[in-house]
Amino acid sequence: MSRFLISTPCECQASLSATLDEHRHVTAGWATRTPRGRSASGEADKELAPAHSINAHLDRFDVAWLCPYCGRNTLRTFYAGAMRRLPDAELPPPGTASSP
Repeated sequence: MSRFLISTPCECQASLSATLDEHRHVTAGWATRTPRGRSASGEADKELAPAHSINAHLDRFDVAWLCPYCGRNTLRTFYAGAMRRLPDAELPPPGTASSP
């Protein structure tokens, strides 16, 4: 099964990301942002960001996210031919991709 990774910035500067299946349907959506101060681990915050595909059957389709940081509904257009395919080794175990 092919999976793809897409990402885009939100207006609040968080990074919105999603994995898509071979039909371009969202399987997991999340948002990350870098911490304002220095943390001991230096890792970015990661939160669940509900997302869904719109007109996934078309070459140019939309994905909408609900940003957990600012509450905006963010809509972005993607071209199917430009999506980055994830190798099987990069796939997280089922059920862990959407956990914060």
